[in-house]
Amino acid sequence: MTHEKEASMSDVMTSGEPTTKKAKRPGGRERNPEALHPGRKKTMAAMLLPSIILLIALNAYPLFYAVGQSVRDGGITGPGEFVGLENYRTALQDPAFWEAARFTLLFTVVSVFVAWVIGMGFALVLRRAFPGKSVFKVLLLLPWVVPVVVSTTSWNFMVATPSSPIPTLLRALGFGDVQILANAGTAMAIVIIFKIWGTFPFMMMMMNSALQAVDPSVEEASRLDGASRWQRVRHVILPIISKPIYIAWVLASIFTINDFPSVFLLTGGGPVNSTSTLVVFAYRLVFQDFRTGYGVAVAFLITAVLIAISIYFFRRINRAPMAN
Repeated sequence: MTHEKEASMSDVMTSGEPTTKKAKRPGGRERNPEALHPGRKKTMAAMLLPSIILLIALNAYPLFYAVGQSVRDGGITGPGEFVGLENYRTALQDPAFWEAARFTLLFTVVSVFVAWVIGMGFALVLRRAFPGKSVFKVLLLLPWVVPVVVSTTSWNFMVATPSSPIPTLLRALGFGDVQILANAGTAMAIVIIFKIWGTFPFMMMMMNSALQAVDPSVEEASRLDGASRWQRVRHVILPIISKPIYIAWVLASIFTINDFPSVFLLTGGGPVNSTSTLVVFAYRLVFQDFRTGYGVAVAFLITAVLIAISIYFFRRINRAPMAN
């Protein structure tokens, strides 16, 4: 007994930690303390079952009801007759649908990419310490945290009429009477600029978090090898944070495609449907034209596009290298 105690004490002195033994069952097998008793598993499953059923019911019923509406020609007052895939066929043959799809593509690609470039630039700037950094960061977040109703109202005040500040400034600079929201080209530009303005803070925060994973020694090694600042960003930093970049892109793309209030409150989809996105187009079909089946079919086509975008980016995420 004395020798056993001395051996045990010597083990503790050597390892710095007391040795522990797992409890054994009567049959001699070791008992895993983390394993749940079968009866406890059943109890936990029974307690979770009502919540799971409720969540499925709350999500499944609207989904199946919408699927049923998309294959009928009904309106708000009634489901209408069954028409199969006719609503989907009508959407794919409708020039208005493709016009909205083209602007949605332009709106999404330009605003997401430009917002990412601006956000990445500010994230790189915020890596350095400088006076007033915290205040500067808060000011950069304002476009993202301010409610979209307030933002669109402010932008409407600045550009909506010839007497608004920006048209007045353009007139003073010799551009003549510019009605920004009455012209298709300038209205599209304003909607895209507004979206960039509201999205770059999100990109900045995502990239700022991603840059925390970059090992400073890697950048220092590339600097000692003679790499310029741009080369370090392009060939060192961007490959390391490629996964967060893809995640930011897919989230921003989903947010942008689904963005209804920015477009509707700023331009209403006009002039002449030039700034109508697919979401605004579906809204008009359901709540203005009372073509519920057609509008819901357009919504499902939007969902299919979002699923395709998500699959593409998640495949890129899985192939991207891990940050070191």
